Amino acid sequence: MKIAPEFESGMLLPMIEQFYTVQGEGYHTGKAAYFIRIGGCDIGCYWCDTKISWRADLHKAEPIETIVENAIKSGSNAVVVTGGEPSAYNLTPLTNALKAHGIATFVETSGAYPLLGTWDWICLSPKMQKPPVNEVFKKANELKVIIFEPTDFAWAEENAAKVPATCKLYLQPEWSRSKELMASIVEYVKTNPKWSVSIQSHKYMRIP
Repeated sequence: MKIAPEFESGMLLPMIEQFYTVQGEGYHTGKAAYFIRIGGCDIGCYWCDTKISWRADLHKAEPIETIVENAIKSGSNAVVVTGGEPSAYNLTPLTNALKAHGIATFVETSGAYPLLGTWDWICLSPKMQKPPVNEVFKKANELKVIIFEPTDFAWAEENAAKVPATCKLYLQPEWSRSKELMASIVEYVKTNPKWSVSIQSHKYMRIP
């Protein structure tokens, strides 16, 4: 993805939103965290629920000093960087600044580009349209595969074969088809217990 010159250093980021909430998906479900949603994504998932994130130029260029200040003010001890596609940016300045204040750094990424930054937890959510680069597989703490149709189970296994043995494995139904898919996902996990089910619990709780 082509990055606008003002974002190349990582000192400014195209900011969609920032908010303090409870994590709703995957391994850290139920834990408080400050979320930073960065704009810009060229993957184009047709079921994406945040299409507003696709164009970076629609969003304000935010200095990382302001982002860090807001995170500190929230009182959170952890920040989750999401998007959009975070791996498109140099996140080393942001993560270094957060960690200097004792704030843990989490990221959710498709892994489409080499991931820059210092991370305490990497959630890899791969997409077929633009598969992860090999180096991100090696760093993943959590693999979260979105299931939209039955053929996605094979895609999940393909990715699971590339992550470390310690990586947590999750299957998550695409929200609009969750009722239709949940039974098959549950049966798959029962047959393949290395996997766990992830749901978008924040949507059930009606929180951001």
